[in-house]
Amino acid sequence: MARIEYVSPLAPERFPELPVVAGARFASVAAGVKYTGRADVMLAVLDPGTTVAGVFTRSATRSANVLDCQKKIACHGDEGAAIIVNSGNSNAFTGRAGEQSVAAICEEVARVTGLPAERVFTSSTGVIGERLPHDRITAKVSELHDGLSEQALRGAADAIMTTDTFAKGASAKLRIDGKDVNIAGIAKGSGMIAPDMATMLVYIFTDAKVSRPDLQAMLSDLTGPTFNSITVDSDTSTSDTLLLCATGKSDAEVSVDDAAFRDALQRVMLDLAHQVVRDGEGATKFVEVQVTGAANDSDARTHAMAIANSPLVKTAVAGEDPNWGRVVMAVGKSGAAADRDALSISFGDVLVAKDGWVSPDYVEADAAAHMKGEEIVIKVDIGLGGGQSTVWTCDLTHGYISINADYRS
Repeated sequence: MARIEYVSPLAPERFPELPVVAGARFASVAAGVKYTGRADVMLAVLDPGTTVAGVFTRSATRSANVLDCQKKIACHGDEGAAIIVNSGNSNAFTGRAGEQSVAAICEEVARVTGLPAERVFTSSTGVIGERLPHDRITAKVSELHDGLSEQALRGAADAIMTTDTFAKGASAKLRIDGKDVNIAGIAKGSGMIAPDMATMLVYIFTDAKVSRPDLQAMLSDLTGPTFNSITVDSDTSTSDTLLLCATGKSDAEVSVDDAAFRDALQRVMLDLAHQVVRDGEGATKFVEVQVTGAANDSDARTHAMAIANSPLVKTAVAGEDPNWGRVVMAVGKSGAAADRDALSISFGDVLVAKDGWVSPDYVEADAAAHMKGEEIVIKVDIGLGGGQSTVWTCDLTHGYISINADYRS
């Protein structure tokens, strides 16, 4: 299957220049798992001393790859690690055959790299319910290993895409104790996006020296306000995986309390999360939903996600219609505490409704003008307390239906 030439109108102008992360090397290759004429497998090999943290989908039907990674993620070792990812087939809902595929891939990567199989992490993304032709992947492991380079992260980003219309990358640089520290990450995701842990497939690398417990703690803490605060279509994948790897090659020691590193890591994670939304299947609008005044933060998030996931809100955004009634509906159905007569709603800086009624100063043309932009902000104040939450989504267009109606063909 050839790559669709269409690129989301919300895509960045170009793929960013990512810094080299010492101790991490990458390669990609065309294995013909499903697609033809494009790379569809990537390999990352990480030097001895690397620590690895991860978060994974909580789906009850998660893939064999996810289950295997979850077993391995807490393993401690100084041997290094490897990550191998294929696109085109998710190896989910494939029973024992899926487990056998994971084992075969891990064994071959271990043989070629000299790593223990327990330090090989796999991910698969694509169609659910079809057996993974893992022999096509194992046949390419030696070629991948021979092509490893610190400069090849961009190729890896290309190889993991499925319905994505652009490769996704983000980075940050900072100094800690006089030492340069780099963070670079890639992601894939466009549809089946409503994370319940992390999101889609995401791989982030840093040359900071971080213990595994501290690395895991930071990743788990920062997942909530980043990858767990986006949604495209309210559907959680069977394959969602986020791995964070710290090679330690910069010799800059980082702990869980290092605010500068945490801030930089959060920026990278949020950038990648936003790119996933901007590449939402059929998306033409990037939507930020801000909820304030809820009874608590948990209620605020519930309200925000109800608005962001509402097909009626999302289609109104697609139609550039400032239909505040659909926002009222979404708040009312969320299940979190709300008071009709305390609600205030704004589109951008235009106050639409206040105290449960249309604002006396509201001019619909002003709200309609905001809705014509590519970046939409919906603000809702619940009027009950200090709880707040911000989430991000996109509009729902005919393009989403076209992509998913033909997905398996």
